[in-house]
Amino acid sequence: MLVARLVEPEPSLRADLQEVLSAHIDGDDTAHDLAHADRVWLNVRDIASNEGRGNLRILIAAAYLHDLVSLPKDHPDRHKSSTLSADMAAPVLQRFGYTADEITQVQHVIAAHSYSANIPPETIEAMILQDADRLDALGAIGIARTFAVSGALGRPIYDAADPFAKARDLDDRNFAIDHWPAKLLRLGALMNTDSGKALARQRIILMKSFLTQLASELGTALPPDWDDI
Repeated sequence: MLVARLVEPEPSLRADLQEVLSAHIDGDDTAHDLAHADRVWLNVRDIASNEGRGNLRILIAAAYLHDLVSLPKDHPDRHKSSTLSADMAAPVLQRFGYTADEITQVQHVIAAHSYSANIPPETIEAMILQDADRLDALGAIGIARTFAVSGALGRPIYDAADPFAKARDLDDRNFAIDHWPAKLLRLGALMNTDSGKALARQRIILMKSFLTQLASELGTALPPDWDDI
């Protein structure tokens, strides 16, 4: 049964899903563009292969349709993005021949992937996509995405008076680096799968090395509690 669940999707399906996503994105959100979906799909394949489970037909649809709606991080309804994406995915999946049961499965995977939506993943596919999406917020690409998003929102990289919040509360609504200890460095502990946890650890090591170097260039030291997260 494992072999059946891990069977590859139809070769044309990925291109069809890429075309759908490309038609829905406006190009302004570089953190949730087609390249992001491609990376999430690669992460999905790695995790599913290592775990030896997961329906790739369900997963490829969720990987490419999970950000059909991606409201800005400072939007008051940001937490609704994943459920709105799940709703929008249904007619697309019908067009591509997904059954009613498959559509329901994909919709749950999409809805549950979001950190802000706080919807528990109930299937292995939902667990895998959530891990795969969160991995794209870590490592080298995670570093790049942090600054791409903060730049688009007009937020500075760090607080010039106290870069590492030694004497203030973390404020990731105003400073890009604050988002790391507030959320990103904690994602490893939230991974669902053993494979996701292992991949997250590798990427977080790189991010902490970056922080150590950044602190050095700013003439200070990284607070021990940042390195211990």
